[in-house]
Amino acid sequence: MGTRGLADGTVLLLGGRSEIGLEVARRLAPGRAVVLAARRSGELDAQRAQITAAGASEVHAVEFDADDVASHPALLEKIAAEHGPIGIAVLAFGVLGDQQRAERDPAHAAAILHTDFVAQASVLTSLANLMRARGAGQLVVFSSVAGVRVRRANYVYGSAKAGLDGFASGLADALHGSGVRLLLVRPGFVIGRMTEGMSPAPFSSTPDQVAGAVVAGLRRGGSRVWVPRILQPVFFAMRLLPQPIWRRMPR
Repeated sequence: MGTRGLADGTVLLLGGRSEIGLEVARRLAPGRAVVLAARRSGELDAQRAQITAAGASEVHAVEFDADDVASHPALLEKIAAEHGPIGIAVLAFGVLGDQQRAERDPAHAAAILHTDFVAQASVLTSLANLMRARGAGQLVVFSSVAGVRVRRANYVYGSAKAGLDGFASGLADALHGSGVRLLLVRPGFVIGRMTEGMSPAPFSSTPDQVAGAVVAGLRRGGSRVWVPRILQPVFFAMRLLPQPIWRRMPR
């Protein structure tokens, strides 16, 4: 482990345009190499400048298509070979999708599930293999309170997050004792570009607040972070709501 509980090595942000991901990378950047992975990686100049200004020793942009799961193992091995062993990997890619469209269009429903669950599971498996072989590393996975108990109002996205939450929880147990740690993050509604035009839900947070909680969780070696923390007891209580009431709950 490096300084104050953080794993040594390159910081990899999968989802190089993510507001939350960039805030996390900015906090981890000082003195480190940072790799921003995203589609259209040649258009990441502003994001690279932001991380450079935060004190990164070097910042690289690489092409990454989350939905191309067959490419994941080779891409991650190439990143580690060219930019140094991956110390902290932040999975910050994903889509909200259109719930109403997904209820009518099975292809759209499948696309949401593929990006938000299948692609995440693929990347996590490859990263876990790399880090387990090295005997060190930290993984950051963004679940959501939407997956804690899936709601009628956004059940396609919520079910993807529920699957990811279960996969990441099991992977964290499988990694126990390997030197690799997984931090599972369960934010509520985050006010930002991804939710622009939507009415904020109670106990909303900002990308800055989520990132602060993530880095604090990494430093203390935590396994789960709720953002804000009050959502943990709130959703414990919500699990007990009768189904006729639950199905009327908003997004």
